[in-house]
Amino acid sequence: MASSSTFRQSVLSGRVHTLGQYLLARFGERVHKIAINAGFTCPNRDGSKGRGGCTFCNNVSFSPNARREPDVAAQVEAGRAVLARRTGARRFIAYFQAYTNTYGDVAELRRLYEQALSEPDVVGLSVGTRPDCVPDEVLDLLAGYRERGHEVWLELGLQSAFDETLDRVNRGHGFAEYRDAVARAHDRGLPVCTHLIVGLPGEVADHSLLSLERVLELGVEGLKIHPLHVVKGTLLANQWRRGEYEPLEFDHYVETVVEMVRRTPGEVVFHRLTGTAAERILLAPQWCSWKWRVLNAITRRLEALDARQGDRLQPPMAAIANSR
Repeated sequence: MASSSTFRQSVLSGRVHTLGQYLLARFGERVHKIAINAGFTCPNRDGSKGRGGCTFCNNVSFSPNARREPDVAAQVEAGRAVLARRTGARRFIAYFQAYTNTYGDVAELRRLYEQALSEPDVVGLSVGTRPDCVPDEVLDLLAGYRERGHEVWLELGLQSAFDETLDRVNRGHGFAEYRDAVARAHDRGLPVCTHLIVGLPGEVADHSLLSLERVLELGVEGLKIHPLHVVKGTLLANQWRRGEYEPLEFDHYVETVVEMVRRTPGEVVFHRLTGTAAERILLAPQWCSWKWRVLNAITRRLEALDARQGDRLQPPMAAIANSR
């Protein structure tokens, strides 16, 4: 398997505008994210909107190393020690990752965010949340940190721009909530990183491409692309066992992501091109545990095509019949 340094060198050749490149340009040195689990829940789990969450959701699959420390500062310290030793990084972004990290009282959110920002080598926040959980007072809070010079990203888990798909996976919101959240974030100068999942039930590659198109039409500063994992303890796992869901094939994912990259304007920052699940909970597809193999396959495919981000910008795709 190719090394992580090989992937970084290939991507840094200019084919994809990565978060690492963006942060290096802004700060003049390597900056890494430290994942924070602040103990939030989700309105699709606690009964305010639903129970059980999304059909694919076992949060451990998206944050396999996440753990609840006594406080945010302790988690920053633990993450700093690992990343400094592994990468030599001296500056960090506190990534509030697990579950819905704007789902709480604003005073409590302020306490948690500022606990992270009080660390001298933390230069900003990345806050993962849902489009239906970003009230104006929370956006004002985040915008205030940005105005003080901190790097701040609002990460919105959209997953698909198709309401039928969102209903199918029990997401608990639609595209309208995403559109509204993006508009209000942009009114405050907050950059948005949108999460999209490739391989959702009932979708094919064109759905992912059209979801991307709809997101880009609204304006977005960052993107995260994930393959759909089938993990233990989820409704999707039961559907897979019954033969009701066919997992995504490796080559299909690589080709879809390459096409998404090529249709994305060069100024948009790719925060992630794949995601992995811990082997102890991953059921299918098995390649979802191969982070660097996936990344290097994407890179090699771009190189084979002599392709790069934004080289296939084009007029909007024709709508998929009966899917809007």
